Amino acid sequence: MLTLYTINTCDTCRKARKALEEKGMAFQIHDLRKDGLSASLLEHILERVPLLEAVNKRSTTWRGLSQEEKDGLDATSARRLLLAHPTLLKRPLLEIDDETILVGYRDGDYDKLSG
Repeated sequence: MLTLYTINTCDTCRKARKALEEKGMAFQIHDLRKDGLSASLLEHILERVPLLEAVNKRSTTWRGLSQEEKDGLDATSARRLLLAHPTLLKRPLLEIDDETILVGYRDGDYDKLSG
């Protein structure tokens, strides 16, 4: 089953959810705020998504970080920040199978998925 990692208040996440619903796709939702982001889940995601691609540098949370935190971003500090601030994770993330997680959503991104 597909898993859609979202934040409930994210407009893009809502669009992705609607696209899956319109295709009649079975999926479960994992809300990163409500359901949390554990270290093991983060590692699961980062095994499939490059770390730099996973950090949302356009988010309000990113803008709220100190310049020191932004400038000193490396693999260790990025993991620490993502665990402390799950909203730093780009979203939505659509886990298709054991190997593949799609990052973000634009209209048409899910067209090739079949229910």
